[in-house]
Amino acid sequence: MFEAIVLGIIQGLTEFIPVSSTAHLILVPWLFGWQGDVNSLSFDIALHGGTLLALLVYFARDIYDMFFRRPGVLFLLIVATVPAAVVGVLFEDIVATTLRSPLVISASLVIFGLYMLLSEKTRSSRVFREIKLMDAIMIGMAQAVALIPGVSRSGITISTGLLRGIKREDAARFSFLMSVPVIGGAVLLEGLKILKDPAMIDLKLTTVGFASSAVSGFLTISFLLWFFRRFSLRSFVYYRIILAVIIFMIWLKF
Repeated sequence: MFEAIVLGIIQGLTEFIPVSSTAHLILVPWLFGWQGDVNSLSFDIALHGGTLLALLVYFARDIYDMFFRRPGVLFLLIVATVPAAVVGVLFEDIVATTLRSPLVISASLVIFGLYMLLSEKTRSSRVFREIKLMDAIMIGMAQAVALIPGVSRSGITISTGLLRGIKREDAARFSFLMSVPVIGGAVLLEGLKILKDPAMIDLKLTTVGFASSAVSGFLTISFLLWFFRRFSLRSFVYYRIILAVIIFMIWLKF
Protein backbone atom coordinates (compact mmCIF):
# COMPACT_ATOMS: atom_id res chain seq x y z
CA MET A 1 0.00 0.00 0.00
CA PHE A 2 2.87 2.37 0.84
CA GLU A 3 4.46 1.62 -2.53
CA ALA A 4 1.18 2.36 -4.33
CA ILE A 5 0.86 5.74 -2.58
CA VAL A 6 4.47 6.69 -3.34
CA LEU A 7 4.21 5.70 -6.99
CA GLY A 8 0.90 7.57 -7.29
CA ILE A 9 2.54 10.75 -6.00
CA ILE A 10 5.50 10.25 -8.35
CA GLN A 11 3.16 9.79 -11.32
CA GLY A 12 1.17 12.91 -10.47
CA LEU A 13 4.36 14.96 -10.24
CA THR A 14 6.31 13.60 -13.18
CA GLU A 15 3.47 13.29 -15.70
CA PHE A 16 3.56 17.08 -16.05
CA ILE A 17 7.04 18.00 -14.81
CA PRO A 18 9.31 17.41 -17.85
CA VAL A 19 11.39 14.60 -16.35
CA SER A 20 9.46 11.54 -17.69
CA SER A 21 6.82 9.84 -15.55
CA THR A 22 7.30 6.45 -17.24
CA ALA A 23 11.01 6.55 -16.46
CA HIS A 24 10.37 7.18 -12.77
CA LEU A 25 7.65 4.53 -12.53
CA ILE A 26 10.09 1.99 -13.96
CA LEU A 27 13.15 3.17 -12.04
CA VAL A 28 11.75 3.50 -8.52
CA PRO A 29 10.59 -0.16 -8.30
CA TRP A 30 13.86 -1.20 -9.98
CA LEU A 31 16.02 0.71 -7.49
CA PHE A 32 14.13 -0.44 -4.38
CA GLY A 33 13.38 -3.95 -5.56
CA TRP A 34 9.61 -3.52 -5.52
CA GLN A 35 7.93 -6.43 -7.27
CA GLY A 36 4.43 -7.57 -8.12
CA ASP A 37 1.49 -5.39 -9.13
CA VAL A 38 3.22 -2.06 -8.52
CA ASN A 39 5.92 -2.95 -11.05
CA SER A 40 3.59 -3.68 -13.97
CA LEU A 41 2.41 -1.80 -17.04
CA SER A 42 -1.21 -2.24 -15.91
CA PHE A 43 -0.49 -0.45 -12.63
CA ASP A 44 1.36 2.31 -14.53
CA ILE A 45 -1.69 2.82 -16.73
CA ALA A 46 -3.95 2.98 -13.66
CA LEU A 47 -1.75 5.74 -12.24
CA HIS A 48 -2.01 7.56 -15.56
CA GLY A 49 -5.78 7.31 -15.09
CA GLY A 50 -5.37 9.36 -11.91
CA THR A 51 -3.58 12.12 -13.78
CA LEU A 52 -6.28 11.96 -16.45
CA LEU A 53 -8.86 12.72 -13.76
CA ALA A 54 -6.69 15.63 -12.57
CA LEU A 55 -6.62 17.03 -16.12
CA LEU A 56 -10.38 16.69 -16.58
CA VAL A 57 -11.06 18.51 -13.32
CA TYR A 58 -8.48 21.28 -13.76
CA PHE A 59 -9.31 21.98 -17.40
CA ALA A 60 -13.05 21.34 -17.15
CA ARG A 61 -13.90 24.84 -18.42
CA ASP A 62 -11.39 24.63 -21.29
CA ILE A 63 -12.75 21.24 -22.33
CA TYR A 64 -16.32 22.56 -22.23
CA ASP A 65 -15.31 25.54 -24.39
CA MET A 66 -13.62 23.25 -26.93
CA PHE A 67 -16.77 21.24 -27.46
CA PHE A 68 -19.28 24.08 -27.46
CA ARG A 69 -17.48 27.36 -28.23
CA ARG A 70 -14.03 26.73 -29.76
CA PRO A 71 -14.21 23.61 -31.94
CA GLY A 72 -11.06 24.74 -33.77
CA VAL A 73 -8.97 24.02 -30.68
CA LEU A 74 -10.56 20.58 -30.40
CA PHE A 75 -9.63 19.88 -34.02
CA LEU A 76 -5.99 20.86 -33.37
CA LEU A 77 -5.84 18.56 -30.34
CA ILE A 78 -7.24 15.67 -32.39
CA VAL A 79 -4.63 16.29 -35.10
CA ALA A 80 -1.88 16.37 -32.48
CA THR A 81 -3.09 13.08 -31.01
CA VAL A 82 -2.98 11.03 -34.22
CA PRO A 83 0.81 10.40 -34.45
CA ALA A 84 1.10 9.09 -30.88
CA ALA A 85 -1.99 6.93 -31.31
CA VAL A 86 -0.63 5.33 -34.50
CA VAL A 87 2.87 4.76 -33.08
CA GLY A 88 1.41 3.44 -29.82
CA VAL A 89 -0.68 0.82 -31.60
CA LEU A 90 2.10 -0.25 -33.98
CA PHE A 91 4.87 -0.49 -31.38
CA GLU A 92 2.94 -1.35 -28.20
CA ASP A 93 4.93 -4.53 -27.48
CA ILE A 94 8.32 -2.86 -27.97
CA VAL A 95 7.37 0.07 -25.73
CA ALA A 96 6.08 -2.30 -23.03
CA THR A 97 9.17 -4.54 -23.02
CA THR A 98 12.39 -3.70 -24.88
CA LEU A 99 12.38 0.06 -24.25
CA ARG A 100 11.71 -0.25 -20.49
CA SER A 101 15.42 -0.60 -19.68
CA PRO A 102 17.60 1.67 -17.50
CA LEU A 103 20.09 2.18 -20.34
CA VAL A 104 17.43 3.43 -22.76
CA ILE A 105 16.03 5.71 -20.06
CA SER A 106 19.46 7.20 -19.29
CA ALA A 107 20.12 7.99 -22.93
CA SER A 108 16.66 9.49 -23.43
CA LEU A 109 16.97 11.69 -20.35
CA VAL A 110 20.18 13.24 -21.66
CA ILE A 111 19.39 13.50 -25.38
CA PHE A 112 15.97 15.05 -24.93
CA GLY A 113 17.19 17.17 -22.05
CA LEU A 114 19.56 18.80 -24.54
CA TYR A 115 16.59 19.24 -26.89
CA MET A 116 14.82 21.13 -24.10
CA LEU A 117 17.88 23.37 -23.64
CA LEU A 118 17.94 24.10 -27.36
CA SER A 119 14.28 25.13 -27.31
CA GLU A 120 14.93 27.72 -24.61
CA LYS A 121 17.19 29.63 -27.00
CA THR A 122 14.20 30.38 -29.24
CA ARG A 123 12.40 33.70 -28.97
CA SER A 124 8.79 32.69 -28.29
CA SER A 125 5.97 35.24 -28.36
CA ARG A 126 2.86 33.54 -29.79
CA VAL A 127 -0.03 32.80 -27.42
CA PHE A 128 -2.45 29.88 -27.18
CA ARG A 129 -5.06 31.26 -29.60
CA GLU A 130 -2.34 31.66 -32.27
CA ILE A 131 -1.50 27.95 -32.42
CA LYS A 132 -1.95 26.75 -36.02
CA LEU A 133 -2.41 23.42 -37.80
CA MET A 134 1.30 22.95 -38.55
CA ASP A 135 2.11 23.61 -34.89
CA ALA A 136 -0.30 20.86 -33.87
CA ILE A 137 1.22 18.43 -36.39
CA MET A 138 4.79 19.07 -35.22
CA ILE A 139 3.89 18.90 -31.53
CA GLY A 140 1.91 15.71 -32.23
CA MET A 141 4.91 14.10 -33.90
CA ALA A 142 7.01 15.05 -30.88
CA GLN A 143 4.43 13.45 -28.60
CA ALA A 144 4.80 10.18 -30.51
CA VAL A 145 8.53 10.15 -29.72
CA ALA A 146 7.63 10.48 -26.02
CA LEU A 147 6.45 6.85 -26.00
CA ILE A 148 10.13 6.07 -25.44
CA PRO A 149 10.68 5.96 -21.64
CA GLY A 150 12.85 8.83 -20.44
CA VAL A 151 11.80 11.30 -23.13
CA SER A 152 8.98 13.03 -21.17
CA ARG A 153 5.80 13.78 -23.03
CA SER A 154 5.41 17.21 -21.45
CA GLY A 155 9.10 18.04 -21.94
CA ILE A 156 9.29 17.26 -25.65
CA THR A 157 5.90 18.78 -26.53
CA ILE A 158 6.51 22.02 -24.60
CA SER A 159 9.98 22.28 -26.14
CA THR A 160 8.59 21.73 -29.63
CA GLY A 161 6.02 24.42 -28.93
CA LEU A 162 8.82 26.80 -27.92
CA LEU A 163 10.72 26.00 -31.12
CA ARG A 164 7.53 26.86 -33.03
CA GLY A 165 7.55 30.29 -31.36
CA ILE A 166 4.81 29.61 -28.78
CA LYS A 167 5.21 31.11 -25.30
CA ARG A 168 6.21 28.62 -22.63
CA GLU A 169 3.04 28.82 -20.53
CA ASP A 170 0.81 28.53 -23.62
CA ALA A 171 2.85 25.62 -24.99
CA ALA A 172 2.45 23.93 -21.59
CA ARG A 173 -1.32 24.48 -21.59
CA PHE A 174 -1.60 22.96 -25.08
CA SER A 175 0.66 20.09 -24.01
CA PHE A 176 -1.44 19.33 -20.94
CA LEU A 177 -4.70 19.48 -22.89
CA MET A 178 -3.43 17.23 -25.67
CA SER A 179 -2.46 14.62 -23.09
CA VAL A 180 -6.16 14.06 -22.30
CA PRO A 181 -6.97 11.93 -25.39
CA VAL A 182 -3.55 10.19 -25.31
CA ILE A 183 -3.77 9.16 -21.67
CA GLY A 184 -7.49 8.47 -22.07
CA GLY A 185 -6.82 6.14 -24.98
CA ALA A 186 -4.11 4.24 -23.10
CA VAL A 187 -6.31 3.91 -20.01
CA LEU A 188 -9.24 2.70 -22.15
CA LEU A 189 -7.17 0.04 -23.93
CA GLU A 190 -5.67 -1.28 -20.72
CA GLY A 191 -9.05 -1.05 -18.97
CA LEU A 192 -10.59 -3.34 -21.59
CA LYS A 193 -7.86 -5.91 -20.93
CA ILE A 194 -8.51 -5.71 -17.20
CA LEU A 195 -12.27 -6.20 -17.72
CA LYS A 196 -11.51 -9.42 -19.57
CA ASP A 197 -9.23 -10.61 -16.75
CA PRO A 198 -9.90 -8.69 -13.47
CA ALA A 199 -7.46 -10.92 -11.61
CA MET A 200 -4.54 -9.23 -13.40
CA ILE A 201 -4.60 -6.31 -10.93
CA ASP A 202 -5.02 -5.76 -7.19
CA LEU A 203 -8.09 -3.52 -7.00
CA LYS A 204 -7.26 -2.01 -3.61
CA LEU A 205 -3.68 -1.11 -4.56
CA THR A 206 -4.82 0.27 -7.91
CA THR A 207 -7.50 2.45 -6.30
CA VAL A 208 -5.05 3.90 -3.76
CA GLY A 209 -2.47 4.61 -6.48
CA PHE A 210 -5.14 6.17 -8.70
CA ALA A 211 -6.32 8.54 -5.94
CA SER A 212 -2.77 9.48 -4.95
CA SER A 213 -1.91 10.24 -8.57
CA ALA A 214 -5.04 12.33 -9.11
CA VAL A 215 -4.41 14.60 -6.10
CA SER A 216 -0.69 15.12 -6.77
CA GLY A 217 -1.40 15.63 -10.49
CA PHE A 218 -3.93 18.39 -9.87
CA LEU A 219 -1.54 20.25 -7.55
CA THR A 220 1.33 19.84 -10.01
CA ILE A 221 -0.65 21.30 -12.94
CA SER A 222 -1.52 24.35 -10.86
CA PHE A 223 2.09 24.85 -9.83
CA LEU A 224 3.63 24.36 -13.27
CA LEU A 225 1.37 26.82 -15.11
CA TRP A 226 2.50 29.40 -12.55
CA PHE A 227 6.14 28.27 -12.81
CA PHE A 228 6.32 28.42 -16.61
CA ARG A 229 5.17 32.06 -16.61
CA ARG A 230 8.32 32.94 -14.70
CA PHE A 231 11.04 30.33 -15.21
CA SER A 232 12.64 28.26 -17.98
CA LEU A 233 13.03 24.51 -18.48
CA ARG A 234 16.73 24.58 -17.60
CA SER A 235 16.40 23.39 -13.99
CA PHE A 236 14.59 20.26 -15.19
CA VAL A 237 17.33 19.58 -17.72
CA TYR A 238 19.98 19.61 -15.00
CA TYR A 239 17.90 17.17 -12.96
CA ARG A 240 17.53 14.88 -15.99
CA ILE A 241 21.27 14.78 -16.63
CA ILE A 242 22.13 14.10 -12.98
CA LEU A 243 19.49 11.35 -12.84
CA ALA A 244 20.81 9.79 -16.06
CA VAL A 245 24.35 9.65 -14.69
CA ILE A 246 23.16 8.03 -11.45
CA ILE A 247 21.08 5.46 -13.34
CA PHE A 248 23.97 4.62 -15.65
CA MET A 249 26.39 4.16 -12.74
CA ILE A 250 23.94 1.85 -10.93
CA TRP A 251 23.31 -0.05 -14.15
CA LEU A 252 27.07 -0.63 -14.59
CA LYS A 253 27.25 -2.23 -11.14
CA PHE A 254 24.40 -4.56 -12.00
